Amino acid sequence: MYTEDTIVAIATANGIGSISIVRLSGNDALKISQKLTNNKNLEPRMATLSKLYDSKDELIDEGLVLYFQNPYSFTGEDVVEFQCHGGIAITNLVLSSCIQAGARAANPGEFSKRAFLNGKIDLSQAQAISKMIEARSEDAVKILAKQLKGELKEFVEEIRKDLIFMLAYTEVSIDYAEEDLPTNIYQQIDSKLQKIVIRLKETLAASKRREGLIDGFKVAIIGKPNVGKSSLLNKLLNFNRAIVSDIAGTTRDTIEESVKIGSHIIKIVDTAGIREASDEIEKIGIEKSIEAINEADIVIALFDGSRIFDEEDAQIVKLLHNTNKEKLVVLNKSDLDRNLDTKEIGETFICLNAKENINELLSQIELILNHNSNADDITLISQQQVNEVSSTLKNIEESFVPLQTGELEFFSHHINVALEHISNITRPYEHSQMLDVMFGEFCLGK
Repeated sequence: MYTEDTIVAIATANGIGSISIVRLSGNDALKISQKLTNNKNLEPRMATLSKLYDSKDELIDEGLVLYFQNPYSFTGEDVVEFQCHGGIAITNLVLSSCIQAGARAANPGEFSKRAFLNGKIDLSQAQAISKMIEARSEDAVKILAKQLKGELKEFVEEIRKDLIFMLAYTEVSIDYAEEDLPTNIYQQIDSKLQKIVIRLKETLAASKRREGLIDGFKVAIIGKPNVGKSSLLNKLLNFNRAIVSDIAGTTRDTIEESVKIGSHIIKIVDTAGIREASDEIEKIGIEKSIEAINEADIVIALFDGSRIFDEEDAQIVKLLHNTNKEKLVVLNKSDLDRNLDTKEIGETFICLNAKENINELLSQIELILNHNSNADDITLISQQQVNEVSSTLKNIEESFVPLQTGELEFFSHHINVALEHISNITRPYEHSQMLDVMFGEFCLGK
């Protein structure tokens, strides 16, 4: 068990609220809480209403005290929580009193670190806790809750189990050639590998589609100058965030704001008008606009229906054709006479007046967001997890040739590396796990 000094931290956000929580964890958590409460009879898992005192035995607050005895706590150590009245001054007094009684201030993430080291959570669950705090949509919370419950852990363990099985048989073939092995063992291994490859590819594809769900979807508004991009942004936000002017090029830099659409909080990016730049500042703004398109999950291309299609509009159409992002084409200024030939922008577009009613556009955005949300596939929630799965897949794919040619040492190498990468998502792989299978499954040495 991880038993270093006792740590303490404020577990709630800074600011004024009805309740604040100060949390202790470690060998002396109970002893320190008894000092603060003058109560020697705190029962595990019972909420006790108690007065709280500082090091000079002066009353500082009254609140609930909860004691979680090891190993039945988040960290696996003795944990005590003080639920005191909200407020910066009160919370800091309780915190400083714990420190004066023998605790030390916890480092960032140290409670979760101790939970991991004590086997209460794995790395995937620790990441889910961190991401859940920052979740940008209701669907993201549901995905993270599944991972916190252990969905990704089970996925990894199934693959680990199969890879260890393969590795064990391979090592037996190399080191104990005289042992009797199933005649079709390599066909079984090949079949298992094929299934793992399919699962890993499906997981990577699903995670790619839904990456905006975890970190927040980004929507970029593009168009030539003076087509109404800033008006559309202001309407989406329901307040005047961007300057609206008849002068082309008023917006010379990207503007980013967050807004809730359906159950999703998304980031809207109003880009500078894309055209031939007349000065260095405008050139930088246009470069940022193109960068925003590359980073966006959804691109809204805005055209002015009252103006004739020109070279600047053609540049926008070209940008749309060159991106594989979700795209929505919008024909703005529907209150004016239409002079733009719609054949130039494609058959599917939304016609609206950005200063008045944009409900159809909002519905289309929500439809795309919900489509990316509605899936039961395993979702990787960080770039680290994506990288580990990609490396696992790469090594498994490279293992097929040496398996088929009988070069078992090379095959074993690739499977070992794959095991290390897939295990990095949850808990590092130990070579002894493979030995357990070898000597347990085959009774080597009898």
